[in-house]
Amino acid sequence: MLLFARYFERFRMRGRLFFLALMQLAAGLITWSVTVPFAFYLNPIDWAMLAILFPAQLAILAVLLINGFEFVEVLWHRRWQRHFPLLDALPPERQPFVSIHLACYNEPPEMVIATLDSLAALDYAHFEVLVIDNNTKDEAVWKPVEAHCVELGERFRFFHLAPWPGFKAGALNYGLQQTDARAEVVAVIDADYVVRPDWLSRLCGYFENPKVAVVQCPQAHRDFEHNMFRRMTAWEFDGFFRIGMHHRNERNAIIQHGTMTMVRRSALERDGGWSEWTICEDAELGLRLMHAGYDLVYVDEVMGQGLTPADFTAYKSQRYRWAFGAMQILKARWGWMTQPGPLTPGQRFHFLTGWFSWFADALHLVFTLMALIWTALMLLFPQYFSLPLKLFLIPVLSFFVAKAVLGIWLYRKRVPCSWRDTLMAAIASMGLSHAIARGIWLGLVKRKGEFVRTAKQRRLRDRPSAFASVREELFMVIGLAIAIVGMVLLFGSKYEESKLWVAILVAQSIPYLAALIGAWLAHREGERVG
Repeated sequence: MLLFARYFERFRMRGRLFFLALMQLAAGLITWSVTVPFAFYLNPIDWAMLAILFPAQLAILAVLLINGFEFVEVLWHRRWQRHFPLLDALPPERQPFVSIHLACYNEPPEMVIATLDSLAALDYAHFEVLVIDNNTKDEAVWKPVEAHCVELGERFRFFHLAPWPGFKAGALNYGLQQTDARAEVVAVIDADYVVRPDWLSRLCGYFENPKVAVVQCPQAHRDFEHNMFRRMTAWEFDGFFRIGMHHRNERNAIIQHGTMTMVRRSALERDGGWSEWTICEDAELGLRLMHAGYDLVYVDEVMGQGLTPADFTAYKSQRYRWAFGAMQILKARWGWMTQPGPLTPGQRFHFLTGWFSWFADALHLVFTLMALIWTALMLLFPQYFSLPLKLFLIPVLSFFVAKAVLGIWLYRKRVPCSWRDTLMAAIASMGLSHAIARGIWLGLVKRKGEFVRTAKQRRLRDRPSAFASVREELFMVIGLAIAIVGMVLLFGSKYEESKLWVAILVAQSIPYLAALIGAWLAHREGERVG
C-alpha cells in the first residue's frame, strides 16, 4: 500500500486515499473469509457454499480493484502523462502519402457513397482511397459504389472480390497488396463513417516520429439524437473512449480499433499485415505493434462519425464478436502477456486485466445458473438445503452496488451527456452482459469464429418480434422471477438471509431485464436516424 501511495504521487491525495481504502477493504475481506471456518460452526452445506463463494469473492475483489484503479486515475490524475492533441497541418511537401482502405460487405450503397464523398472532401494533398468489397453477391448493392468511385476520379479505386477468404482482415490484406508504392501510411475507415476534412492533415504529423506506428481517434456516432435505442447505444460506446482509452493510453496500451485508425505502412507490412485467424484483427495488430516496440497514439478528438447498430441483434452480435475475438487473442498471445519480454509491465497489465469486466459477465452467467439451481434445491428439498449465511451474501451484494455507483459516478464526470442518457447507457451496457458471457466462454473453447457484419441499416420488410433477439435472456428472467416468487412464498421475510438471497436474485436479473428493455426499445424505435 505504501508503494502504491509513493509510486502514484501524480494522483491527487484523495484519489490515493480512496484506492488505499479499497486495498484495505479487499485485504480485510480476504482475511475475514479465510477465518470464517474458525469463527463459526459450518455444516456440510455451509462448507459447499463457502467453497463456491470464496473464489467468487476473490474474482469480485479483483474486478473491483481494477475498476477502482481506473476510477482513481481517470478522476483524480493531476495531468495526463501521454496527451496527444491535434497538430498543425504539415506543409504539402512534408505530408506523407496516405492510402485509405474501406472494406465493406453488403453495405447500403447510399451509406458507403456518403462516406466516399466525405473522403473526397479531405483537405490533404497526397492520398488515395481503396474500396474493397468482399463477397457481396447482389450487384445492385456494389455496382453503384463502383460507379461512384469512377465519378470521384483516379484517387478512388474499387475492387470487388468474390469469393474471398479472411473476412475483413482478408479484404484489408488484399488492399495492402494494391496500395500505391508511394504510401507511407495506411488509414482504415468503416463504410458508415463521415470524416472531417482535416482528419489526415491534423494527425499525420505524428508519423514524423519513427517510433509511432498507430494514430487512433475515437469511434463516435451521428444521427442518433431522436432515436432512443440509437441514442443509448451511442452514449454507451462513448464511455470507453472517454474513460478506458485514456486509462490505457497512459501506459501505451490502447486498443486499436478498425475505424478512424492510421498505421505506418512499413510497420504493418513488416509485422505480417492483418491477422486473418482472429475476428478482432484490429486489436490484435495493435498488440503486435506494441510487442515490436512501437508507440500507439490516442488523440481524443472526434474526426469522424458513423452510425450505431441498427437493432439489438446487431448490437449484441458486435459485442459478442469483440468478446470472442478478445479470447482468441488472449489464447494466442498468452505468453506475451504473462512473461517478461518486449511488452512493458503496464501493457501486460492492461491486456490481462482490461477484459476482467467481461470475465465478470462470464462469471455472472455461471453464478446466476448456480443460484437458480441452489434456489430450486432449497425449494424442493428444504430439509437438506438451507440458506447461505448472511456473512457470505453481504460482500456479493455490496459488489453490485459499488460497481454501479463507481460506474455512474465516472460517467457523470467524463461523458458529456445528461443524467437520463447516463442511465440509459448503463441499461445498454448491462443488456450486453449475456452476449459478452457467451462470447467469452465460446471464445475460450473454440478456435475459430465467424466475422458477422454489424448492420447499421436492416431494411426488413417483415420485422421480427421485439424479443426475438433476446430469447435466452427472456428465459433467464422467467427463471429468476420464479425463483424470487418461490423464495418469498417459502421463507417470507422471517430471515435476514432469505431477504439477502432474494436481493441477490433481483440483482442478478438486472442485466437480463436490461437486455429486454434494449430489445423492446430497438423494436419500438425502428431504424430511423436523425
